[in-house]
Amino acid sequence: MPATTVSAGRATARPAGRTAGRKSPLRVVTELQPLTIQEPPDPGEAGGFPGLGRSPELTAAQLRRLMISEFRDWLRSRTNRNGRPFQADTVSAYADAAIALDAWMIAEDVHGDFTVCDTKMLNRFFAAYHDAHGQGGTNTKQRNLRHLFSWLEREHDHPHPYTDDLQRYTPAKTRPSTLAGQFITDLLEVTGNGRARGFEDARDHAIIRMLTEGVRRTELIQQQTTDLPVDVIAQPFVRVVPLKGARASAEGRIVPLAPATARALVAYLRVRRGHRLAASAALWLGTRNRGAITGSGLYRMLQRRAEQAGYDPAVHPHQFRHTFAHDWLDGGGAEGDLMRLMGWADRSMLDRYGADLQVQRAVQAKRRRGDLY
Repeated sequence: MPATTVSAGRATARPAGRTAGRKSPLRVVTELQPLTIQEPPDPGEAGGFPGLGRSPELTAAQLRRLMISEFRDWLRSRTNRNGRPFQADTVSAYADAAIALDAWMIAEDVHGDFTVCDTKMLNRFFAAYHDAHGQGGTNTKQRNLRHLFSWLEREHDHPHPYTDDLQRYTPAKTRPSTLAGQFITDLLEVTGNGRARGFEDARDHAIIRMLTEGVRRTELIQQQTTDLPVDVIAQPFVRVVPLKGARASAEGRIVPLAPATARALVAYLRVRRGHRLAASAALWLGTRNRGAITGSGLYRMLQRRAEQAGYDPAVHPHQFRHTFAHDWLDGGGAEGDLMRLMGWADRSMLDRYGADLQVQRAVQAKRRRGDLY
């Protein structure tokens, strides 16, 4: 009988052979029912539509694919609300939403390009997507797909279908999961625990140490050697840049490092000198003399190391950030200091990342008070 794993309020079947005999990397917490919030509908926008030219030699699906390519190029020429170019991952996410709509139109035998999509048709698409992917996935897809129709409205005067009649799918409210302290200890042990001499162990150990400092996945993989001080032992800190890739000296934030993290970085830099691409600006290089590590490469490394330590490989980099936030608050750290360390501009993220094990923290605080009267 297949094992069942609970994630974000929904149970999914997993082959029993994958996790049999393995420990879970997560802390054991009391399951809370996820909350949902209702977003106010965005006002629709009206406008005329003269229509797009169609070539009789092309099918409707081919026309949509051409439009997706044009949409990609338009995104690459745009900047986000912070005035920075969209990252490649963002462009791919917005284009993937258009690809999902195209696949549904093919399955439903819808003729015409994306300009035939009105609010009623999008409601059908999102309902079908919700049946297959759930609340959270539909909310993300709905937000990403909006950019396609913003482009059509801007470039082709197509009436925007995101009107008051569009059925909105609110975010799935989930509690961030944190990692057990023993799991992190075991992960550090299988990577040498500071005694590694080979490139792969030294690199993986330093990366895991860096993740325990609360940095984001994207911040880590885009680190450069110039983000480190000359002597990281005497000056134990690194600079991480914003998610959108700005590398101006005035941008980003300073992340102070624990002594063990600084030592792990020095050990990695020592073996990094023998890498074929040691002169590369990228700090984290791949194994077998390959280039900079990627986001997917970071995921695979963590999953491989988790399995090596005897744990379920269902672990992802952001769980280290969740854990840092929880442990900081649990240890009595100031909320304002945590906001600065994590790079948060307002309390909304503080409240979300501090939500895991909040009941346990409240119970502990009450017990510390003892008798009140």
